[in-house]
Amino acid sequence: MKIKFLYFPIVLLLFNSFKQETPKVSSLVNYQGDETYSVIFGSTTVGHLKTHTVGDTIQIDYDYKNNGRGPTIKETIVLNRDGFPVQWDITGNTTFGNSVDEHYTLKGTVASWTDATGSDSAKVDNVLWYVNQSGSPYSAILTARSLLKSPDYSADVLPAGRLKLTEMGKISITVDSITLNLTTYATSGADLNPSYIIADSNQRLFAVISPRSVTVRKGFEAKEKELRAYAEKYSTERFESLQKKYAHNYGKKVRIVNVKIFDPKTLALTPLSSVLVDGERIVSIDVPNTRVKNEVIIDGAGGTLVAGMYEMHAHTGDEGALLNVLAGVTSFRDMGNDNEVLDDLVKKINSGVLAGPRVHRLGFIEGKSKYSANNGILVSSEEEALAAVDTYHNKGYYGIKLYNSMNGDWALAIVKRAHGYGMFVCGHVPAFSNANAMLRAGFNEMTHINQTMLGWVLEPGEDTRTLLRLTALKRFPTLDLNSPEVQETLNLFIKNKTAIDPTLAIHEVLMKARNGEVREGTKDYITHMPPNTQRGFKIALSDIATPEDDQSYKKGFDKIVETLKLMKNKGIFIVPGTDLGGAFFYHRELELYQQLGYTSAELVKLATYDMAQYLGDENLGSIGPGKLADFFLIPGNPVEDIKAIKTISMVSRGGTFYYPSEVYPSFGIKPFTAKPVVKE
Repeated sequence: MKIKFLYFPIVLLLFNSFKQETPKVSSLVNYQGDETYSVIFGSTTVGHLKTHTVGDTIQIDYDYKNNGRGPTIKETIVLNRDGFPVQWDITGNTTFGNSVDEHYTLKGTVASWTDATGSDSAKVDNVLWYVNQSGSPYSAILTARSLLKSPDYSADVLPAGRLKLTEMGKISITVDSITLNLTTYATSGADLNPSYIIADSNQRLFAVISPRSVTVRKGFEAKEKELRAYAEKYSTERFESLQKKYAHNYGKKVRIVNVKIFDPKTLALTPLSSVLVDGERIVSIDVPNTRVKNEVIIDGAGGTLVAGMYEMHAHTGDEGALLNVLAGVTSFRDMGNDNEVLDDLVKKINSGVLAGPRVHRLGFIEGKSKYSANNGILVSSEEEALAAVDTYHNKGYYGIKLYNSMNGDWALAIVKRAHGYGMFVCGHVPAFSNANAMLRAGFNEMTHINQTMLGWVLEPGEDTRTLLRLTALKRFPTLDLNSPEVQETLNLFIKNKTAIDPTLAIHEVLMKARNGEVREGTKDYITHMPPNTQRGFKIALSDIATPEDDQSYKKGFDKIVETLKLMKNKGIFIVPGTDLGGAFFYHRELELYQQLGYTSAELVKLATYDMAQYLGDENLGSIGPGKLADFFLIPGNPVEDIKAIKTISMVSRGGTFYYPSEVYPSFGIKPFTAKPVVKE
């Protein structure tokens, strides 16, 4: 009996050990080893995404270069047994060169993170996913696996917001007799629009897709176009749904009563009036409270009607099309795109399937090089470039745009061919050339103010197909605008009546945005945006490595403003566009032009009437009988303050009416002003 008693503790210990739960295995147990993906823009492979998984740790190498720029990112992600991150380190640089040094840790119930906006922490009762700021797209599949285990596929995330995963459909892809059964998902909640991924049956990442680019599993690159088509389809379906829900086509006459109208010819507001719309056109301007039976009445409440504005440096996509309309931008000039995607999008906008601005298309012609922007038509000879002009003319494009990798020696022949068709010509300055050569070749317009100014600071042989075309802006502070070199260029502008599309807002972001500081141009609306969008408005684009860089970029921007002011005073025509997607950024573009000497009223005229005249749109640009019904309603007076255009309560795009306060919540945007009273 004593012997048995002595063994009893050992027996008890063994018994208890069998009662303990089997230790959890790694959430990555089925995903060990290496995965490789190709990054593709416009059917051209431009980089890679590689992962190496051992145990709970994933090492990621992400690098691509398109148009001479792109991110270089290294990541280490450590997950706990439930598949949530407990450590996340991201280093490298962003597309425009800003350094990345982002870190996340979870210790106990305290989550801490450092990104370009600064450092923060939160106490969490339940483990949450962290939405990275500068990492690769690979984390999308890790988040998706987690969300698939959550109730209704949604969960709160850090630093803020709530993500939702939506299954979009089942598809199959076949390459070399290998067929994969796949599932496509949309992740929404962090930004203005969803992002799309494709997973295989084992929940391994197959692809990250968008209408413009694809990151796809190595060996399946040939399916790039098919995969992009899925992204286009899902995006289109989303915006078709929004159009059906929020586009008001009343089927009878619509009268906007009790409104003042901006008159571009007097630069003033009219007395209170009413505006009658029948179909897509304005029928009459009447006394303020005219009422007729069987008309829809929209009460303007003493506000102002302004004709629809023109974003003159757009790259049209369905994701930004509706947002631009809601911001009063009812016409676009597209400066380069995937031609097939753009053609399809324009058809859908024109047919009313999708909301979007009227689009004037410029044909994008780019030279073939390792720095090419993979859009439009890429050419490797003058003959191919001339053939591209022919193609765009035959397709009805109103003009062409030349780009960085184009051989500058071909410009003269290209311009001659285009002008022979009556086509407009603009563009960048090709690498190893300068603005003077393009002006002498006959450009109708120079694109981006830095493209012109670089000719005054670059050394022979410096290559602007790289980020040099941005980093060399640090040299601008030393420019003498009275120098013979500068004056020669400006005189060529004047002699040839060449316009300038400066895209001042993007230069402000490139040169004045700083990590951790709210960008000046977003201060009026940042608090209305979704969490991750707000976060993005607090980071720099450029690499501001030293205090000297900080001052050089700031003073360089001041020199740009000084140059544009000089150009305006000399009578050089300035064309407002953003290259930032328009919408709220377009409002900022106009606001910045006040520094050039424009009054608020002159800016409203520039954005509306002047651009309509510039593009030959006789039926747009002002509000009057017979004109197309493109206009928007604001409570304030834009003649007194250009910022009044930022609070829009109603937009008519060809007699289809939109109320931003109804639509913005679908983008996670808090409305800026109330919907006007409408009596149907």
